[in-house]
Amino acid sequence: MYQEALKNRNACIVLPDGTSYEGYGYGAKGTVTAELCFNTAMTGYQEIISDPSYANQIIVFTFPHIGNVGVNPEDNESLKPTARGIVTSQMPTNPSSWRNTGRLDDWMQTHKIIGICGIDTRKMTLILRNAGVVNAVISNEQNSQMKRDALIEKAKNWPGISGSDLAKGVSCKTPYDWNEGRWTWPGKFQNPAKNKKVVAIDFGIKTNILRCLAESGCAVKILPANVAYEEILNHKPDGIFLSNGPGDPKATGKYAVPTLRKIIRDTRIPIFGICLGHQILALALGGKTLKMKCGHHGANHPVKNLMTGKVEITSMNHGFAVNRLALPDNVLETHVSLFDNSNCGIELKGRNIFSVQYHPEASPGPTDSLGLFSKFVALMN
Repeated sequence: MYQEALKNRNACIVLPDGTSYEGYGYGAKGTVTAELCFNTAMTGYQEIISDPSYANQIIVFTFPHIGNVGVNPEDNESLKPTARGIVTSQMPTNPSSWRNTGRLDDWMQTHKIIGICGIDTRKMTLILRNAGVVNAVISNEQNSQMKRDALIEKAKNWPGISGSDLAKGVSCKTPYDWNEGRWTWPGKFQNPAKNKKVVAIDFGIKTNILRCLAESGCAVKILPANVAYEEILNHKPDGIFLSNGPGDPKATGKYAVPTLRKIIRDTRIPIFGICLGHQILALALGGKTLKMKCGHHGANHPVKNLMTGKVEITSMNHGFAVNRLALPDNVLETHVSLFDNSNCGIELKGRNIFSVQYHPEASPGPTDSLGLFSKFVALMN
């Protein structure tokens, strides 16, 4: 299959300004329009692609070796990946890993994700760093290059992610329970004891977040993104978790923010948010969010804890941020990025309510911040 794909440049990716790149297609056939962003992680491509936060995005991988360890069901961060495509320097090789159960190419075909390789991804990343995230069309079908002008028009006319509520599309439709803990050697998931009840509001939650909550002693009930205030309280939670997810927090916040404000006003339930959940919490507390030029996507992002002065290396995936210059007086900024000084954490003064922009559950990435799950449990005590 790979040799066949490399016979001719059958795929392309085009930008609204007319820039185009020809390459070799793999994964699904077809043409899609999405936001183009880059990821600098050197491990965990399957976890990255299956992260629901990448809905309506095409991922440019700066690391060249993508696909070399294959795929396996244990590393999926969602049941239905919603990334639209990936761009890689090299064609994925046949997998070499004792854990693999299949090839990346076949997995991408199953999930309708288009791949293109033979691209100078580091050059493309430099373009994105200067221009910021842009719309793009990725095409893997016969005569893709012949349709270049039409593809450019598609890229120009796509409305983009700003203003889009993508969380409803990736959120669960019905509530469900989660008890499985983190993966441990030699390949088993623990089922730890539970002593706290947590409601997790699903804006596009990653599987490893659920495992970390369970590992910390939480029996987790996952509820849809637009869940009502009354249903949340009917479960009598000891704590409420606000998940990661895709899209514009202001759009999702139209239904989530009023519910969250009522919970904060009428109850004393501890709340913990990650990524989109962090942004929605900030909006509920009276803060503001903004679209970033490039966003942060990678597993090597330094974050400073302003409370302790310590620096943690973190995993990140977001294109929006909390405006640190518009935080209300009762909101304390707890973390900042050492890359661009953007906000990475807040706490509500005098309350057991906090959130972070980065991903303490990693998957992929370092586990420097894993203790935040234990902090959440301690606040419930």
